[in-house]
Amino acid sequence: MKSGRTSGTLGLAALALVSSPFAVADEAGWYGGFNIGQSKSKIDDTRITSGLLGGGFATTSISDDDRDTGYKIFGGYRFNRNFALEGGYFDLGKFGFTATTVPAGTLNGNIKLRGLNLDAVGILPITGKFSAFGRIGLNYAEARDTFAGTGFVNVLNPNPSKRDTNYKFGLGVQYDFTQSFGMRVEAERYRIDDAVGNKGDIDLVSVGLVYRFGGKTPAPAPRAAAPEPIAVAPAPQPAAVTPPPPQPAAVTPPPAPRKVTFSADSLFGFDKATVTPAGKQALDKFAADLRGVDFDVITVTGHTDRLGPHAYNMELSARRAEAVKAYLVETAGIPAGKIAARGTDGSNPVTKPGECAGEKATRQLIACLQPDRRVEVEVSGTR
Repeated sequence: MKSGRTSGTLGLAALALVSSPFAVADEAGWYGGFNIGQSKSKIDDTRITSGLLGGGFATTSISDDDRDTGYKIFGGYRFNRNFALEGGYFDLGKFGFTATTVPAGTLNGNIKLRGLNLDAVGILPITGKFSAFGRIGLNYAEARDTFAGTGFVNVLNPNPSKRDTNYKFGLGVQYDFTQSFGMRVEAERYRIDDAVGNKGDIDLVSVGLVYRFGGKTPAPAPRAAAPEPIAVAPAPQPAAVTPPPPQPAAVTPPPAPRKVTFSADSLFGFDKATVTPAGKQALDKFAADLRGVDFDVITVTGHTDRLGPHAYNMELSARRAEAVKAYLVETAGIPAGKIAARGTDGSNPVTKPGECAGEKATRQLIACLQPDRRVEVEVSGTR
C-alpha cells in the first residue's frame, strides 16, 4: 500500500472518531466537586468506508466502540446567586473502531481525550434548595490517537497526538441537601480537535456531588435565654363604699392579650424546625403559666430574618410555628383548635432600619439580625 493512500485513510478515520451530535441564600464563596457519567461519540462508519476505499480497500464490516465512562474534577467561585466561574480537569474516556477490509486486513483506531476547562456559569434559583444552571467556556484538550493495521493495511504513524483549545457548553440542575452539600445532574458538549487536523463533538452526561466551603455558615452567636412569660395581674377588687347609698362596683376592663417572644436560636438548631431540649424547657414553663387561665385562642407566628429566598423563608418559618403548636398540643394538652400557626418571611423585623446594613450574609450581619429570627406566641381573650 502506498504511503499517500494510507495517510488519507487514517485522517478520515480519526475524523470519524470525534464527530458526534449531542444526544437551588447567600451564594458567594468557593466550592468544589466531582462528576462521573457516560461520554459518547458518533463513529462515522460512512467516512471510514470512504477513506479505506480511497486507499484501495473495500470494507466488509465495521465494529464501533462509541461510549465510555467520563469524569471531571472541578472547583469554582460563586460571586453571587446568579454567577460563578468554574474550572477543572476532565477525562472523556476512549473511543474506537475496527474495520475489516478486502484485500484481507483490519484497521483499528482509538482516541483518548482529556484536558482542562474554564467556564462561566449562569445560575437560576428555583426554590431555596433547587436551581438550574447553564455554562459556556473553553477546554484545552489533549487527543491521543492510536492506529494499528493488520494484513494488507499498513499504518505509517501509529501514535499521533495533539493539544488544542476549543469551546464547550452545557446545562444542568442542582439540589442542595444542606447549606454546604449538594448534588448535580448535567449534560455537556466538548468541541475537540483530533491528532490529524479534524474537529468533532463529544457529549458527557453525568451526575456529581458539590461541596461549598464556608457557604452561608452562621456565626456561633450566644444563645439567648428564653424570655419569661408575662404574668397576668389579678383583676383589682372594687373599693368598699360605706352606705348609704351603696356605690356600684368598678367595672374591670378585659385584660389585654399577652404576648411572649422566643428567640428562634433558643428553640431550634440552625435551619431546623425541630424543637431542641432547651426550647422544650422554655415552652414547658410557658405552658405551666397557662394552667388555670381561661383564653380564647393562641396565635403562634414564626419569623425569619430578611436573608435568603422568599419561598424558603416562608417554608422555614411556617414549619417552626407548626412545631411549637404541635409541642403545646402534645405536651401541655392544649386543644389544637385553640392554636393557630403561621409563618412570615422577615417582613416584620425587630431591628431598626439601618441598624444591620448590608445584603451579603456575613458573620457580623447574621449576628446583628439575630433578634429578627424569633417565634411570637400571643394569648388572646385571657380571663
